[in-house]
Amino acid sequence: VQLQASGGGLVQTGGSLRLSCVASGRTSSNNGMGWFRQAPGKEREFVAAISWNGGSTSYADSVKGRFTISRDRTRNILYLQMNSLKPEDTAVYYCAAAMRAYSGSDYTQYNYWGQGTQVTVSS
Repeated sequence: VQLQASGGGLVQTGGSLRLSCVASGRTSSNNGMGWFRQAPGKEREFVAAISWNGGSTSYADSVKGRFTISRDRTRNILYLQMNSLKPEDTAVYYCAAAMRAYSGSDYTQYNYWGQGTQVTVSS
């Protein structure tokens, strides 16, 4: 499974971005998927996760109410809609896929990772 993330960029505080992650290769629409991020000098942290059918989602407290994770199973695309962005959201964002229906916030449960896309929020 290959994951290609895109959609990052530079945005002002309060702005919006939508990240996309296209899955290719031996993909399965039954994979749980998620978004993680890593800021310079910090550890990777969980952002959001979604189950194989989109029926379950979870979010980090820091992004609840501002970010929305979704997926298009027919096209094998994962999305992260980010609204009301803050400077502390600045990071490289990674998409990930698991060999299970839902993996939540545990990054060790994800088997495949994309290359990351940079999000920078200016104050």
